[in-house]
Amino acid sequence: MKSSIAGKVVVLTGASSGVGEATARVLAEKGAVVVLAARSLEKLNRVAASLPGKHDVAALDVTDEQSTEAAIRGVYRTHGRIDVLVNNAGFGEFVAFDNAKLAQFREMMDVNYLGAVRCCLAAFPYMKEAGSGHIVNVVSIAGKLATAKSTAYAASKHALLGFTNALRQDCKGTGIRVSAVNPGPIDTPFFDRADPEGTYVRNLGSFMLKPEQVARAIAKVIERGTQEKDMPFISGFGAKLFQLFPKLTDKLLSGILNKK
Repeated sequence: MKSSIAGKVVVLTGASSGVGEATARVLAEKGAVVVLAARSLEKLNRVAASLPGKHDVAALDVTDEQSTEAAIRGVYRTHGRIDVLVNNAGFGEFVAFDNAKLAQFREMMDVNYLGAVRCCLAAFPYMKEAGSGHIVNVVSIAGKLATAKSTAYAASKHALLGFTNALRQDCKGTGIRVSAVNPGPIDTPFFDRADPEGTYVRNLGSFMLKPEQVARAIAKVIERGTQEKDMPFISGFGAKLFQLFPKLTDKLLSGILNKK
């Protein structure tokens, strides 16, 4: 059966590796016109070369307002519309608070949160004019369930999830859908920077998601218009449990959650 994604113009940030690369492949296989966006055209062209069907690349730095606006404007001029925006760009650094630097907080907030905001601001007018569109923010379960050594990362993801939920309310009546995908740890190059000593990966390796799992979940969210997707199930359950019983959940799960 033909996917509802077929023929849609999808702008995907952070598309040069990891979850972004896997998502580009899944969407392209479903017939989407995927516009791969990231800072490095060289890396984007490498990914694009392996994709089926019609696709495009766009140099885009989510920390730069002019770069973001120019890239989104270029996509609209080339393809005539922007049906889906997937904000996937992001990074993390796991460090105890007493060793953290203010610069780390600034950089993670600038990329993980404001980067998505910049892309939304650039794409929103085109979607609003069309009376349709779908914004999918790849957040993290860390946006709901914070752990040790992640003060800066968790703060940026809490901000992004709050923004996503508020934006959904602002978009009522516009025809624009807004979704959040909240994955747990994923086996990607993300941890080369986040966990250079490999402690977290060694401790939670068997629980880590594969990029392809997250990519398929993102595709399903686009197809079904799901507002929010937590994964894996146990992480989403833990987050809901924490909201209801924070003291009990902290006591039960802190040994697992804080293995960094």
